[in-house]
Amino acid sequence: MIDPEEIKLFERDGAVCLRQRFDSDWLDCLSRGFERNLAEPGPYATTYTPPGNPGGYRDDLMNWARIPEYSHFIHESPAAAIAGELTRSRHCRILLENMLTKEPGTLEGSPWHQDLPYYCVDGNKLCSVWVPLDVIPKPACVEFVAGSHRWRRRYTPIKFADETAYEYPDGTFDAPPDMQTILDNHEVLSWALEPGDCLVFHMLSLHRAPSTRGLLHRRRAFSTRWVGDDAVYVERPGPVFPDFPPPRPAVGEPMDHPSFPIVWRRDAES
Repeated sequence: MIDPEEIKLFERDGAVCLRQRFDSDWLDCLSRGFERNLAEPGPYATTYTPPGNPGGYRDDLMNWARIPEYSHFIHESPAAAIAGELTRSRHCRILLENMLTKEPGTLEGSPWHQDLPYYCVDGNKLCSVWVPLDVIPKPACVEFVAGSHRWRRRYTPIKFADETAYEYPDGTFDAPPDMQTILDNHEVLSWALEPGDCLVFHMLSLHRAPSTRGLLHRRRAFSTRWVGDDAVYVERPGPVFPDFPPPRPAVGEPMDHPSFPIVWRRDAES
């Protein structure tokens, strides 16, 4: 399923585009899940487009336990194996899932950020598998700063609603980066995507999603977040996802909890 060169690209750049890894049955399954999710939003559903602005940017997360199409995709699709192979893990657990929709002409994007500081997990074998359900031209594709996952930085999380930084005690995270300097000195990766393709990126990769200004159709994507065998539980002095019931693992211990089941294991002969 995964070529050794794709693993090397992921390890070097922190983001890789894999072509046609999900067939039409999986895309249809996710489309049905999206419609169910939009009709029945979860407690974490958010709309980022202010009233009166064109388009509409919405997301929702942590719904796979109640939306059967999401659960089916997580447990049966190639996503877990892709994450496990690219992170060279012995096993992969699902951390959470995230659905994202942008209507045509949406002006709002997401700010430059890393995913890891928002989550209750740390480690290196951590990635997202981002599956588009629609054609996405390169100007509307997620963008990544190549190699930024290797900088040993954990930047303060940014609020998507107003792009201001969360307030944390000094020393919790690195200050938000000077993105103009970074963009002037580093390669930015993005791709034109077709349904069936996917992006896989490290949870420390700096990335953002642009607006869909000029796009004539909806941009939908489904992102599953995976943690490999070096992932450990952490607590943070501020907002963190996912919220899950106690008893929780001890800080620094593996993410061994029913909320994060192991979905994929490496064949013993591999």
